[in-house]
Amino acid sequence: MNIGICRIALRLPENDNLKAKRMLVRSVTDRVRNKSNVSISEVADNDNWELLTIGIAYVSNESRHGNEVMSKVVEYIDTIKDDGEMLDYDIELITV
Repeated sequence: MNIGICRIALRLPENDNLKAKRMLVRSVTDRVRNKSNVSISEVADNDNWELLTIGIAYVSNESRHGNEVMSKVVEYIDTIKDDGEMLDYDIELITV
């Protein structure tokens, strides 16, 4: 069993309150869930409306497939990130 884990950090310069951030988080996570079969959630910077850190997990039989899925999710988020810019991302593959 292989587990793919990804952390994506986004900066949201146009946001000015937590309500707008929550709407953006909901939009991004729903769109990613509809596009691919991954678990996704906001994992850090919950009270900072200018930063968004998303965690993504995927379980696969092959590490190559897990890496491919994570890479596609990162590319997809980079294209849909409405008013934000991607600061950083990390992909880690764990074999159990």
